[in-house]
Order: sequence, then structure tokens, then C-alpha cells
Amino acid sequence: QVQLVESGGGLVQPGGSLRLSCAASGVIVSRYAMVWYRRSPGKQREFVAAVNSDESTIYVDSVKGRFTISRDSAKNTIYLSMNDLKPEDTAVYYCNVRRRESEYWGQGTQVTVSS
Repeated sequence: QVQLVESGGGLVQPGGSLRLSCAASGVIVSRYAMVWYRRSPGKQREFVAAVNSDESTIYVDSVKGRFTISRDSAKNTIYLSMNDLKPEDTAVYYCNVRRRESEYWGQGTQVTVSS
């Protein structure tokens, strides 16, 4: 049914940038709220950003002004553009969609911010 595949993670220095992608199949991303979460070692998974079906967006305070969530309907893909990355952004980033009573997750992509 629904499949989400994250990519774009990697190792970057503090202050650097990355763009994460979440390619979706089995769901049209423009019709649903698409969400990015992240999980750091020893820390509970946390909400990062979401783009809703009405195009509104929301971000956790710690990434406001640095991260931007967007979607490309033609590619059925959502993105998380990350600028001015900080060591505390190090985490596995996951794509998520809630459709009807179901919830779907990607496999995650590792982001490491370190000198």
C-alpha cells in the first residue's frame, strides 16, 4: 500500500546544509498532512515539521528559521531543507503520513552534524 522512502542524509559540518527527500507511493502527498520526525540517541522521537493538506506548515521551535518543509506534487515527494545545521540536529529523520485511521513511516535517513 503506502511506501515512504527517505534519502539525503549524511555527514555535514556545523553551519552546513542538507536537503532530505521522502518519495511516496500509494498515497498522493498533496492530499494529506506529511510530517518529519527525528530521533536522537538517548532521546525520544520528536516532531520536526509538517505540511498540511491546506499548505500550512508548522515547525518545532528549535528549527524555526533554519528548516523548510515543502512538497513537489509532480514528483509525489516531500522535502526538508535544513540550513545552519547544529550538532543537536544529529538524528535519524523519518517521514510520516496519517491517512484515514492508518499511519505510515519510512525507514529513516541519518543526519550527522559534526566537525
